[in-house]
Amino acid sequence: MKKPSIHETWWLPRSELQRLIDTLHRRGYRVVGPTVRNAAIVYETLADVDQLPTGWTDTQSPATYQIQTTSSQRQFGFNSSPDSWKKFLYPARQQLSGAKLTRDGWQFTDKIEAPEKLALFGVRGCDLAAIEIQDRVFLNDDFADPIYLQRRESALIIAVQCSTAAATCFCTSMNTGPECESGFDIALTETDEGFCVEAQSEVGKNIIAELDLEFADVDQKQSAACELENAKQAITKQLDTRNLHDDLLDNLEHPHWDEVATRCLSCTNCTMVCPTCFCSTVDEVSDLDQSDVTRVRQWDSCFNLSFSYTAGGTVRNDVRSRYRQWLTHKLATWQDQFDTIGCTGCGRCITWCPVGIDLTDEVVSIRQPPKPNADVTNEA
Repeated sequence: MKKPSIHETWWLPRSELQRLIDTLHRRGYRVVGPTVRNAAIVYETLADVDQLPTGWTDTQSPATYQIQTTSSQRQFGFNSSPDSWKKFLYPARQQLSGAKLTRDGWQFTDKIEAPEKLALFGVRGCDLAAIEIQDRVFLNDDFADPIYLQRRESALIIAVQCSTAAATCFCTSMNTGPECESGFDIALTETDEGFCVEAQSEVGKNIIAELDLEFADVDQKQSAACELENAKQAITKQLDTRNLHDDLLDNLEHPHWDEVATRCLSCTNCTMVCPTCFCSTVDEVSDLDQSDVTRVRQWDSCFNLSFSYTAGGTVRNDVRSRYRQWLTHKLATWQDQFDTIGCTGCGRCITWCPVGIDLTDEVVSIRQPPKPNADVTNEA
């Protein structure tokens, strides 16, 4: 059995995709990938290739998401999911510790369970970039998050190259896609007949070797290259990132912040679907007699009124200040903290905003000089 090199491209016929899933199961992984549920394509546990969204695609635009069937037999002919992979590496709700009152006093316990081995099946380029960004947040040498670290080390990443793009995608502006260039163990490029397969890690190469695949031929590799080019050409939305940091921070009093605040519901949808947002809160949850207490960390949002509460009151008590905090942190001050922009251009925040606020449009408006006050009458 020949072990593939990192530069080789192998061929996996569509009829053999189940073999890859079975191999992952034999290696002890719980495979998580896309499937159709509740009129959406979401990420759940996969046991069989038939659970994949074969023949399904989606249409996305501001405040619009709809899936529909096609005549294609492709399993990955859709765009970003309302889910992101964040929830598997950084759970929405995580028990941290507990305390129980006994006759001998309070007994404290660690409630962090050892993570299971996960195979994240179908990660796109923008989400690979999002995982890399969260690595910077949670795996800092001085302040590494132990829960994230354990889950990250036990996860196997199988990427899928994009072959299509939604109207809300702008990954090319952020240099995060549509091509999967790094951060994966195995990458698949889907064509009508099957998949071109590449490996980037030793574990990935070992799995491919176990499958005993043939090399991809010239035509198969050319078809894969065309799929990726199709995705690049389909991306029309753009965000100009040149001098973006200073343009936003120099316009903190721009009147457009007031205008967008009249539309924003402060509903937190954008932060919940975002693959990089990491705000959280920690609560103490007790039983009725307060003798059994559990400390729980759960996702929070800078759009929540209570999020900026301090001893002196709430710091950001209007929608304008909360939206401004979110956008300027995501696209500007995130760079000051983590040397990267906190956005990967996946477009989820645009699709899932119930009123269709598009951050790329808002940036354009904030960069423009304020309009003269219409109520001011100029003297002749």
